[in-house]
Amino acid sequence: MVKATGEDGRSRVTDAEAKRAERVTYKALGIPDRVKHQQRVAVPMQRRTPEAGTRQRVYRYRCYPAPAQAEQLIKTFGACRWVYNEGLALRDKAWREHQVSLGFAESCRALTGWRNAEGTRWLREVSSTVLQQALRHLDAAFGQFFRGSTKHPKRKKKGRSRDSATYVRTGFRWVEDPERPGTGLIALAKQSGPLRIRWSRPLPAGTRPVKLTVNRDRAERFFVSVLVEELIEPLPPVFLREGGAPRAVGLDLGLAALITLDDGEKVDHPRLLKKYGAKLAQLQRSLHRKKRGSRSREKARQEIARLYALIGDVRRDTLDQLTTRLVRENQVLVVEDLSIASLVRSPKGKGRRRKAGLNRAILDASWGELLRQLRYKCAWYGRTLVVVDRFFPSTRRCSACGVTGPKLDLAVRGWSCGGCGAVHDRDVNAARNLREEGMRLYELVASALPPGRAMPSMIKASEVPDVVQDVVPDVVPTAQAAQGT
Repeated sequence: MVKATGEDGRSRVTDAEAKRAERVTYKALGIPDRVKHQQRVAVPMQRRTPEAGTRQRVYRYRCYPAPAQAEQLIKTFGACRWVYNEGLALRDKAWREHQVSLGFAESCRALTGWRNAEGTRWLREVSSTVLQQALRHLDAAFGQFFRGSTKHPKRKKKGRSRDSATYVRTGFRWVEDPERPGTGLIALAKQSGPLRIRWSRPLPAGTRPVKLTVNRDRAERFFVSVLVEELIEPLPPVFLREGGAPRAVGLDLGLAALITLDDGEKVDHPRLLKKYGAKLAQLQRSLHRKKRGSRSREKARQEIARLYALIGDVRRDTLDQLTTRLVRENQVLVVEDLSIASLVRSPKGKGRRRKAGLNRAILDASWGELLRQLRYKCAWYGRTLVVVDRFFPSTRRCSACGVTGPKLDLAVRGWSCGGCGAVHDRDVNAARNLREEGMRLYELVASALPPGRAMPSMIKASEVPDVVQDVVPDVVPTAQAAQGT
């Protein structure tokens, strides 16, 4: 062993010895050596920079692959799942046995060994770029785990995990139709012909897809998600006629009504699980009567999956239309900061059946998806979403005089103020209070911004310190941070 001696007299491992130990470790893990890379001349990687002002947007389409194409896609889904699991096992083994942290580069070299091995030659039937993307997803999952935002990545299981495969630009061919701009032919790697896609709406004319993701849901439907870089024009600002103030709306999310506006308008809760509950129960009982592994049981499972797919499609379409309408009609949208994960915790003890029903209703309302759509649409179209602190007493505070009353039970839908005697609807009063608090935060941030600076797309009350109520200029860093989120 070759070692170097430092100034302090201690022996240190040289670079050659460190590389030799690294090769021994990689050989023990079954990772091929970097012979191909050592023979090449090092060239700095050139990243593709998007055009200024463009945003990444995903267009989702239904596709109808031919039987041979569907078989090849199913094989691709399985190969991506296998590579993800093997990469996860390899990285865990390297750390557990050798205290070595592997990255994407080492996983790709291991993928080359798997494709050349005798028992896993079937991986060559799938495009290597697709399998590399599966390893990139694994590397991104580990990155989130190291940052502490998620738990340790788990293995993917057939029938449980989502069947999907991601194709980068070298993994598909795109030919735009000159007669119908925004539509065209998409041919995937390892497939002879193009996919049959139902172009429900065209892509931006003249743009080339950056990435494709093909997936299959539990109802055996195939979809292709096309990622493009698009220049999205903001909507014209919406101001009130009196005073020129921005038009704002307070939104109170609930279960009696999905959304209650501060002007008293209520959007009904679709209650899709309740609407199709009897049909779901009937299909579930029919499924449990079927013999495991039989064709009749698979048919019953697919019928349940199709019904759940219908529920999901209706829910997404309803929320998409609602959020688009709210963003188009208002300049400032004010909501409450909800901790949905805390609201749907598993029920325990007395009253757990009632709590389970409440959790089911909250999940059926899909508040998280509604807030997600509001966030990205406000960022796209030049609107501002103000998120009020979750401990703000919007329900029990009188919107007429400002007096805060006692805590109200969920069964109380209306109450009268003890200070001024005003009679309030619970949800309408909460929406009005949210609007007033949201506009206070909006004006606070607006007054601190330098001239010509656009308002951020989202303002969170938790990011505005208490001291800015007295010293307004201190809110500038917070506003800039909110704009970057």
